[in-house]
Amino acid sequence: GELLWMVEGSGDDNRLRELSPARADGRTIWTDNAESPYWKSKAKFPGDLGRVYGVQWRNWKGYDLKSYDDFLRHPEDGSTTYFGAKVTVSENDQLMKIINTIKTNPTDRRMVLSAFNVGELDQMALPPCHMFAQFYVSHRDTLHCQMYMRSADMFLGVPFNIASYSALTYMMAQVTGLKPGKFKLVIGDAHIYANHFAQVQEQLGRTSFEAPTLWLNPDIDDITKFTRGDIKLVDYQCHDSIKAVMAV
Repeated sequence: GELLWMVEGSGDDNRLRELSPARADGRTIWTDNAESPYWKSKAKFPGDLGRVYGVQWRNWKGYDLKSYDDFLRHPEDGSTTYFGAKVTVSENDQLMKIINTIKTNPTDRRMVLSAFNVGELDQMALPPCHMFAQFYVSHRDTLHCQMYMRSADMFLGVPFNIASYSALTYMMAQVTGLKPGKFKLVIGDAHIYANHFAQVQEQLGRTSFEAPTLWLNPDIDDITKFTRGDIKLVDYQCHDSIKAVMAV
């Protein structure tokens, strides 16, 4: 549900609730962030998370100047005309541009999906932990993804992020006519929160099951058309869930 929400370009927790499996308390994995003291006064409406991941993926704002000289020129009073009439705002759909590049120029080295927009960090309920992903095509038929995380919650977040970006890689490979390759994760700050120690010890004592198989509806050729029903895990086995409180 969260991955589809990001692909959609939404930053609305209410929309995520519609896309996610139903929970008895009506909350999502983002509700705590939406209601955090830091963010609540900035939110434009209940559930607003600001310009988080998916918004940046699908609508990264750029500022178009008539010329570079316009950017450098300042009035005599020292003020800048950068945000004046000479500037227009453009919307950059990073995700769709990457998909188009994979189709038309698969050897391109600039296929980067970034969520860490320095100029808009204060407009996000949570600064991006998984900051950017780079896509790479090998042998012209296999799509790989490498993602960098600045901050990695090893118990709650990282397994979730591995599954999410792996699924994204499979989805992007399918809609570009390629085979899915490898997903690589690079971590900056890896940590286990103190209130997760007991849960980690419990998990370490468990025996792993065989991995399931990911199935995608082969009829989908537009990444924006995937629904939860088009993504399935075949032969999935799991132990009982281990609950832990997310750090906010």
